[in-house]
Amino acid sequence: MSTINVIPEYKDFSEFYVKGVLPYKELNPTHIRLDGKMLGSTRNFSAYFWYSGKKWKVGADTHIDRLKLAYDACKASDEPFVIKSTRDKKGQYLEIKGQPIRDKKFYVYNAG
Repeated sequence: MSTINVIPEYKDFSEFYVKGVLPYKELNPTHIRLDGKMLGSTRNFSAYFWYSGKKWKVGADTHIDRLKLAYDACKASDEPFVIKSTRDKKGQYLEIKGQPIRDKKFYVYNAG
């Protein structure tokens, strides 16, 4: 019999970081990404959270240090993210305000 994994949902990014990321990091201090891998992309998601009236999904290949940057940005501002359209204009994703475009390692998409 297969195990059914339920992706957790949080009311906002701060709750996701405090209740989801920090305990994960404590249990897995050597992990760089939420999926525990070093390289490669994935279509899996680790969690959902709400921001700006929309539900967002966090890619399992998101780097934990980028989540810390986003958490710090949340503490400093009510609007820590910039909502951008995907290349095909069919979806949206979040970027941390002030982050470089290259090598972002922060994969959060509209769960619409």
